[in-house]
Amino acid sequence: MKYSCQFIFQTNPFFLQATYFTLISFAGYEALKVLKSQDKSNTLQDLDVLFTAVSASTVSSMATVEMEDFSSTQLWILAILMLVGSEVFTSILSLHLMKAKFNTEKSLNIRDHSSQLDIESITITNFGPNTSHGTKDTMSFSELRLANKEHVDPKTIELLGTAAIVYLLIANLGSSLLIYLYLKLVPDAQEVLKRKGIGFFLFSVFTAISSVANCGFTPVNENMIIFQKNSVLLLLIIPQILVGNTLFAPCFRFTVWSLQKITGKEEWQFILQHPKAIGYKHLMSTRKCAYLILTVVSFIILQTILFCSLEWSSEALQEMSSYQKIVGALFQSANARHAGESIVDMSSVSSAIIVLYTVMMYLPGYTSFLPNYDDQYSKAEKRYNRKRLLEDWIFSQLSYLAIFVMLICITEREALTTDPLNFSVFSILFEVVSAYGNVGFSVGYSCKRMLKQDVHCKDASYGFVGKWSDKGKLILIIVMVFGRLKEYNFKGGRAWKLR
Repeated sequence: MKYSCQFIFQTNPFFLQATYFTLISFAGYEALKVLKSQDKSNTLQDLDVLFTAVSASTVSSMATVEMEDFSSTQLWILAILMLVGSEVFTSILSLHLMKAKFNTEKSLNIRDHSSQLDIESITITNFGPNTSHGTKDTMSFSELRLANKEHVDPKTIELLGTAAIVYLLIANLGSSLLIYLYLKLVPDAQEVLKRKGIGFFLFSVFTAISSVANCGFTPVNENMIIFQKNSVLLLLIIPQILVGNTLFAPCFRFTVWSLQKITGKEEWQFILQHPKAIGYKHLMSTRKCAYLILTVVSFIILQTILFCSLEWSSEALQEMSSYQKIVGALFQSANARHAGESIVDMSSVSSAIIVLYTVMMYLPGYTSFLPNYDDQYSKAEKRYNRKRLLEDWIFSQLSYLAIFVMLICITEREALTTDPLNFSVFSILFEVVSAYGNVGFSVGYSCKRMLKQDVHCKDASYGFVGKWSDKGKLILIIVMVFGRLKEYNFKGGRAWKLR
């Protein structure tokens, strides 16, 4: 047991998370296969079921089948996959793993700590290059332990885990309750779900989990297009999307601050004062959170202005009032970064907006364009160890995207020739970037755009990938998993210099 724990903690985090997502995806696939689908003809292919399971667990919302083909029980399985694959939930697992690692290292190295420190403060002598006697600095023992990431008190990690669980519960339960109350109070929304045979409770919980997880799935085929005039519902979902991903860090810091004020525990204050020492990426300093909020809001405003400017009189929005158009544009802009819920058919959106969304989908959730003075490299980080050399010589993220697009162009080369209006290189690029960003936007497929009309062709609400070959779908499965783990490749390709 001791050596197995050592092996787990010494394993690369990338492989640990890759194993985790692989296991829950296949578990979800088996559960979906065992349960009966809503599709009476039972035409769901094994690859499509696996694709949907991976899409839910990686919170990508890429679809090869229509959502209403799944039964209510299968939708609950997808909701569970979205929950356990969400950023908030996986961060809780990482905190528990961090705590177990500290406890294991403590038990393994207990013999190396024969003496106990019972002092309240420690005096440290720092020798500078121009001093012979050094300077003395006094700091509390708690601060000293917290400043060293390798010796953080496990109790601190446990408190952070508690805060993350509270955050997860409030976000999902609160969101579900708000959507459920809205459905109960608005007859128009009720009629839509009654007509489709979808329960209010299922829709509320499923949509809330999907929104907080930034997955983008909804129980209806039309996604949020069918609710584009329900502005209040859209306004309720927008905060759910933001607190689950792009604004998770600022909201989580506010949660920790609130718990500190409520409980009065000193440990919370130390956590707020030393966020970098904890080693939890979602715990940021106040300045970082401010920069992040300003960046997210700026991106949303920019997208909303451009969307309104280019799509105000478009066919997709022609039946909406001015207020509904503004709220819809705001909703669409909040989803473009990571969530993927949509109130319009992406194939009807102008090319300029599609290019803008491609850029937005590529950007990581915590992108900030303002200066970040907290990310100064320490001496240890500047050493070129094996890990740093590996990061330098592997490809950059753009290189991987180019490789994936080329591979899919190879697998779909016949369709690129016979059906060029649907199978364009840009449509494939948009689908790949959407999968890599775990967003879920898709330009779809239209039988009307076929050069040679096919009487057997049927328009469907699922994404463009649903018309790809099996090889193309398998490649996009890899892209979704790779995109969910892209945080481990942010520094890739630094050794490649273009001169």
